[in-house]
Amino acid sequence: MEKKAIIGKKVGMTQIFDEAGKVVPVTVIEAGPCTVVQKKTAEKDGYEAVQLGYQPTTEKHLTKGQKGHLAKAGAELLRVLKEVKVDSYDKLEVGDVLKADVFTAGDKVDATGISKGKGYAGVIKRHNAQRTPMSHGGGPVHRHAGSMGSTSTPSRIRKGKIGAGQMGNEQVTVQNLEVVKVDPEINLIAVRGAIPGPKGGIVVIKSTAKVNVVKQAGAGISANPQKASARVNPQKASARNR
Repeated sequence: MEKKAIIGKKVGMTQIFDEAGKVVPVTVIEAGPCTVVQKKTAEKDGYEAVQLGYQPTTEKHLTKGQKGHLAKAGAELLRVLKEVKVDSYDKLEVGDVLKADVFTAGDKVDATGISKGKGYAGVIKRHNAQRTPMSHGGGPVHRHAGSMGSTSTPSRIRKGKIGAGQMGNEQVTVQNLEVVKVDPEINLIAVRGAIPGPKGGIVVIKSTAKVNVVKQAGAGISANPQKASARVNPQKASARNR
């Protein structure tokens, strides 16, 4: 599978009808245009990748280093810079523009974005924890985390223990989504299902890292001779208990 990638902006969710007339829930993404700002080389950087720039902006939203980096590439002022690995590395040069037509309907993609921030949340909302019993003197602490202190070994709370804290506002990747429709004229990509982030959030779309395993014919047939005889004679107990 060819590796492709583009940066976009989440427009929102809607539904479209496929050729069979079935309703398909999709997320619409305004993908590109993205400018190739930099090429990472194996000789200089130890790996090959391209840096894409997206979303034109003004000088006040960029640091002096970012402005110098974009000026070196001869690119306009771009607010979002992301590094991706693509199979068309040798064909791309600094200054080239990628549009939504890098993907086609039927492609499988991974969508990465920043999830919606939910603020400071307790353990029940954040981790689906259980509340304490409501009767027999439970007190006003039914939604608290409760005791989580350990014994004298290790005499501390281990890292990773669930607790209250900030919920959301973290990078999330949804894998193996299907591209349903591409409109290159207005740079829109419709992806089946939901992707992380609010409307207007930045999304990176890449070819999926999932590998679709194709089952070989007869791969699920057991080599057990008893089961083989059961396939011939359905009256056997082994055939009824399969």
